[in-house]
Amino acid sequence: MTENAWTRWPSREALGRAGTPRPRRLLAWIVRLLMLALLLWGAFTQRHVGLWGALAAAAGVLLAGLVAWAFSRTTYQHRLVPSLLLIALLLAIAVAAEAGGFTGPALLLWCGCGVAALERLPLGAAVPVTSVALASYSAFNNDVWLTTAATVAGMALAGYVLRLDAEARGSAQRLLAQERAARAAEAESAALAERARIAREIHDVLAHSLSAQLVHLEAARLLIENGAERERILERVVAARGMARDGLAETRQALSALRGELTPLEDFLTELVSTADAAEVTVTGERRPLPAEASQAVRRVAQEALTNVRKHAQGAKVAVRLDYSEHEVTLNVRDSGGRSGELGGAGGGYGLLGMRERAELLGGSLDAGPDKEGFVVTLKVPV
Repeated sequence: MTENAWTRWPSREALGRAGTPRPRRLLAWIVRLLMLALLLWGAFTQRHVGLWGALAAAAGVLLAGLVAWAFSRTTYQHRLVPSLLLIALLLAIAVAAEAGGFTGPALLLWCGCGVAALERLPLGAAVPVTSVALASYSAFNNDVWLTTAATVAGMALAGYVLRLDAEARGSAQRLLAQERAARAAEAESAALAERARIAREIHDVLAHSLSAQLVHLEAARLLIENGAERERILERVVAARGMARDGLAETRQALSALRGELTPLEDFLTELVSTADAAEVTVTGERRPLPAEASQAVRRVAQEALTNVRKHAQGAKVAVRLDYSEHEVTLNVRDSGGRSGELGGAGGGYGLLGMRERAELLGGSLDAGPDKEGFVVTLKVPV
């Protein structure tokens, strides 16, 4: 047995009542009341004492009960010196009882002190206390030596078994508390992940919709400053209104996606490129439903790529290719190059960064850069 085992207190979970079944707590109270009754019975049935002597003995019994309660509290608080002083007081009460002729209560107190010390004190302090208590019991017990030895061994074993049982109960309580804490942390982590997912969806919808509106509204402002014709200005305003309408539809679609209600990916891409000039969609591989996160990543990357085409390559031909392979889905958006729009340099520059972060969160990758003629964006997501 290591030095730590000799100096270590039983855990507070072991010394407390938490986790103890109700029948067991009831049994413990029955044992305590039975011991108190035996002590009182031993005090009042001695014929050699008078009424006042019996009352003094009863007061001693109540004092012993109060000291035992205080001992249980100080051991629960892991206070060694007060605990030793209290159990020494109990042993002294037993000696006084024996000196007064109350042998039965004294023997009972010595046995109780021996068992309680092994159950509630560090072993380094419990073994000497138990040895003193059970040695006193052996010295004043009138039974034959074999019976006395068996009783002493039984009391020592009972105290140690109670200690082991309490430690097992305390370990179970700690494991239960750790499991509850782990579940709470897991639930909090899931909630944070869901919040991050919702934040990404809202950001992507607003970034796509508002940037497109900004292009048309700023173009309308430039046309007004340059004295352009009313029809050209109205065309830009109408386009901005259409983008606002599309943004509202995308917001509703994002909310549906958060609820798990997604339209087929191929239909979404076809509808998306229908608003662009000279754009086409090609789907290869075996079509199948994708996980919600992967499907949303493809949708948002396609939206952002087409928004960049409108901003930086107006008039370009756009080819959108969706390829289903066995373990991943690949989206390729390629434009043929074109002129930069009035707001080709507008925006915060976070589009490609946001797309790349979304792909990496799913264990995928995103490559974007100039091609021979224009610009190409390639997204790969494992499924």
